[in-house]
Amino acid sequence: MASTTEFSRTLSLLRQERGVSQRTAAADLGISQALLSHYENGIREPGLAFVVRACDYYHVSADFILGRTLSREGNMLSEQEILSTADEGNVLQGSVLATLQSKLLSGAVGVLFGLLGKLGDKAAINAAAAYLGSAVYQLYRHLYRSAGANEAYFALDPAACTMGTADADMKVSEVRYARAMRLCQSQKKPFPDLSPEALTAGYPGRCQSLTQVLSTADARLCALADKQEK
Repeated sequence: MASTTEFSRTLSLLRQERGVSQRTAAADLGISQALLSHYENGIREPGLAFVVRACDYYHVSADFILGRTLSREGNMLSEQEILSTADEGNVLQGSVLATLQSKLLSGAVGVLFGLLGKLGDKAAINAAAAYLGSAVYQLYRHLYRSAGANEAYFALDPAACTMGTADADMKVSEVRYARAMRLCQSQKKPFPDLSPEALTAGYPGRCQSLTQVLSTADARLCALADKQEK
């Protein structure tokens, strides 16, 4: 079985996502609340029969609940899928890892802007674009500088760039984005359906990229938060 930690975390998140109490889920799954609590906290490891019942209950694959894939349907990204959105020449000149990360981020950003497009809020779309644009600018500028290229190509002074100007712009863009979200809420604009089923149906393939990007970032940020608390 995959790591108990990953399984217990996924089991707990699936229950919270479904919006049911631990008592209700335990009753539906035919076990005691105490035993479900042990499973969700990684104290005990369940048998195969429970895993099957949990998969049916939460409508996910065994590979997903065991942490072997980030696709709820159990689909793993194949090498062909990883390379499918890149030009053959670029893959040969670069690396599969770079191509994979490019595909994942491209798919995730595509879903994000697709959802923002459905929301139809210009301020939110522009703020998201500005935030991501500054992130790309900052990373490319570091690459450009490290490669020894002439930074006179850019209008922004190198000193200003290294002092966090792009970071500041990203934070301002994030504030504008959050403000746009709050305004949409106050105006009672219809937000797009963000359920896993709706995302999978609306963005087949790309939805898996979004899931992988979010899961990886979530784990990384949790580890950082835990380290700061110690």
